[in-house]
Amino acid sequence: MPYFGFFDPTYILVVVGIILSLAASGYVNSTFRKFDQYRSQQGVTGTDAARYILQQSLINDVSVRRISGDLTDNYNGGNKTLNLSDSSANSDSVAAIGVAAHECGHAVQDANNYWPMRLRTSLVPVANFGNSLSMPLILVGIILGFNQTLIHIGIFLFSFALLFQLVTLPVEFNASARAIHILSDGGLLTQEEVVMVRKVLTAAALTYVAAALSTFLQLLRLILLFGGHDRD
Repeated sequence: MPYFGFFDPTYILVVVGIILSLAASGYVNSTFRKFDQYRSQQGVTGTDAARYILQQSLINDVSVRRISGDLTDNYNGGNKTLNLSDSSANSDSVAAIGVAAHECGHAVQDANNYWPMRLRTSLVPVANFGNSLSMPLILVGIILGFNQTLIHIGIFLFSFALLFQLVTLPVEFNASARAIHILSDGGLLTQEEVVMVRKVLTAAALTYVAAALSTFLQLLRLILLFGGHDRD
């Protein structure tokens, strides 16, 4: 088993994935803090922006709620609620407006039956199932003398996590694009503020790109370690 132990060269893939995730997280946090210092000229809050976007999109069945936490904002299509965290609901910062606008983008997608969003939702149980069984199957395959059938099934199941991440990318980018388009056409924000919102959402999108790359590197490592038919 040449790749086991502390000298496994594929560890570099894990390290690269961690670095990418940390860099993306650090960038989005620093970007949010930067533009959190800028107040909207009209005193618009995250809640105001959310209601404006929903109104402009002719969406009347989604309620805007405040939830506890910091950047825990989300859209729940099951109960039609747009949940804004303490850091964005009542804040009039450009960063908070950007976060709220992005979640509204998901509500707009839901209302328009945006098919990548439907696909992502359908992949959630599949990705969770694959993620929970992949490593146990690979481990059992190793214990049973490198049973390639079990190992390959485990790797195949893990690939669903990457598929989910890839489908997530257009969903997240599209949600931001929809929100920015509505904000740009309205009089809620100045054009300078819209540019700031776009920078916040671009930084946030990079976290999804980093997550997809990290998952790809994990899958690649599994293939390099266990994908061969001849362990010698």
